[in-house]
Amino acid sequence: MRADGHWTRAVYSALPITRLKGCPVNRTTPAVRLRVPTDEDAVAWHRIFDDPDVMEFHGGRSAELSVYEELTARQRRHDAEHGFCLWTMVDEAGRVIGFTGAQPWPRDWGPKGEIEIGWRLGRAHWGKGYVTAAARQTLQRVRSAGVAEVVAMVDARNARSIAVTERLGMTLAEVFTTPASQQQGHCYRLPLRTLSSP
Repeated sequence: MRADGHWTRAVYSALPITRLKGCPVNRTTPAVRLRVPTDEDAVAWHRIFDDPDVMEFHGGRSAELSVYEELTARQRRHDAEHGFCLWTMVDEAGRVIGFTGAQPWPRDWGPKGEIEIGWRLGRAHWGKGYVTAAARQTLQRVRSAGVAEVVAMVDARNARSIAVTERLGMTLAEVFTTPASQQQGHCYRLPLRTLSSP
């Protein structure tokens, strides 16, 4: 199956991970904690995502702090309303390293009305298995919240995020062109009812 990474944005077992060019891979699942984002996390997200590699498929340039302030506030609302959101990822040392989670698809094109999972990770933490570990936690949490199926919207050039969708067992369901950037994108799907209980 061919897949590509998401613009954006983990179940509990250690699975073999394919080595990607220029990206060393840890073959054990790291400890990662997910929490509802705080006001302070907006500052942390702004800092760790201020990197052209991180933002390559997210508009290509760093976003203003106000973008993350609005995003973290919106995720707190999602958590209160739905029981899930884009959670802040915290590593073993208690450092904020990115976000992973789920939210209703926010645009007026694509999988409207569906629940999208996504992730974004600071460059210093790539290749260590954090996103896969956190995305697996996300799948368990959203299934517990009653979500029957999730999608992942991924830029077709984003090999790293495509590899995550493959490790999660997602299937490429649709290929599309994004309205703004006119880039090819992929929509992956996963029925959560097929996941084994933790």
